[in-house]
Amino acid sequence: MDPRAIILTKHTFTFTRLKMSMTMMKNAVTRRGVSTKATGGGKTKSARVQDTTSYLMTLPGISAPFPDMFDPAGLASTASVVDVRRWRESELVHGRVCMLAALGFVVGEQLEDFPAFMNFDGSITGPAINQFQQVQQGFWEPLLIAIGLAETYRVALGWSTPVANGFNNLKEEYEMGNLYFDPLGICPEDPEELMVLQTKELNNGRLAMIAVAGFTAQELVDQQGIFEHLAATVADDVVREVDVLEKAAGLPETPIPFPGF
Repeated sequence: MDPRAIILTKHTFTFTRLKMSMTMMKNAVTRRGVSTKATGGGKTKSARVQDTTSYLMTLPGISAPFPDMFDPAGLASTASVVDVRRWRESELVHGRVCMLAALGFVVGEQLEDFPAFMNFDGSITGPAINQFQQVQQGFWEPLLIAIGLAETYRVALGWSTPVANGFNNLKEEYEMGNLYFDPLGICPEDPEELMVLQTKELNNGRLAMIAVAGFTAQELVDQQGIFEHLAATVADDVVREVDVLEKAAGLPETPIPFPGF
């Protein structure tokens, strides 16, 4: 047999095997790509949920009466760690704003005519939900500038550049809510103490969000200040209790010394 024919046959066989191997590799890569796209990051849905749950359990904010995370809507079951980090940042920001807002409701309504208060002339009155419309020019401009500067700093510190996959995501090295703002030096260095303090902040922020929603709804209903409404409610309850006791004792009903009841 011609040696050249033998060599040609060997080369043909080798080329065929190489082509088959490349085809098999291509098919494997294609299948892997489809699987990765379907499950997200090469992980199954159950694996992603487990990763998200495990990450959530390491964060502050878990406290009694819920020893595990409180998630009645099951949001964690469809979220990634990236989503959770963004949600926690949002929760912290809104909680801090609402703690200030809850304080503002009380201060704004109780110090309307206090000499040291900005509203010393008494030109702004009534429930807190109607006070911001009464503020004159010269207050909003500095406030908007201050808010803009604060938000610019927060975004530059914690948020990724909004391009490609970094859109609407936090930086990986950013610790949610940590803006390095501690003028009183109360932030502890011990990790356990820091976790406790962060949990207290979250719980107070959550309560403040509920409180501000309640304040707003109540003032929209009766157009009364928070403590004004509270005083009227307590007085009404006292009068009703007295009426019940007098009726049970067979006594005449005591006249109400003030109108409105």
